[in-house]
Amino acid sequence: MNVLPWDAGEIQPPLRQVIEGGEVPFPKEGKALVPGCGRGYDAIYLASALGHDTIGLDCSATAVEAAQKLLQSHSVSPELASKIHFDVEDFFKLKVNDDKRFDLIYDYTFFVALPPIHRSLWGTQMRALVKPGGYLITLMFPLVSEPFDNGPPFYTDFDSYKEALGDGWEVVLDKIPDDATLAERHKGKDRVVVWKRNV
Repeated sequence: MNVLPWDAGEIQPPLRQVIEGGEVPFPKEGKALVPGCGRGYDAIYLASALGHDTIGLDCSATAVEAAQKLLQSHSVSPELASKIHFDVEDFFKLKVNDDKRFDLIYDYTFFVALPPIHRSLWGTQMRALVKPGGYLITLMFPLVSEPFDNGPPFYTDFDSYKEALGDGWEVVLDKIPDDATLAERHKGKDRVVVWKRNV
């Protein structure tokens, strides 16, 4: 039985809205990272829309294998395919030299999959991986009015991300996605925030 509960079957609509909305001047070349990439829809989209050399990471070999198969099934040019890489790797062990830091990282369900005790490590790693002037897109889900203890996904809100990231980040976009584009279970529970690393 092939059940992948993390697989939405498409690019996340709020990501498309942010990239194509023109409100944030994302660079049209550079390096992008999608931790917890799952089947890889968002990584393929970022490479296609922005021309970034994009890495999709997942600790699940099954997810990475599925992402590679998805890429092979897409009608993409050899040039675009060469920009997309999927790796089985622990995000928290990823190390890059200062000149190899990322221009863009996209986090959708990765942050909320972490037990809250590990969120400070997430913030430390984001600071290590996003270059000064680079961007972090966080699609926050599920946002609900009452805190809850069980997960994943674990309870989160804007302040959870802000506290984990610490100083040195500026919010350059904060919006509620258009409900008309969202799956029913996401309506009223998504919020997309784009952070720019200043230092």
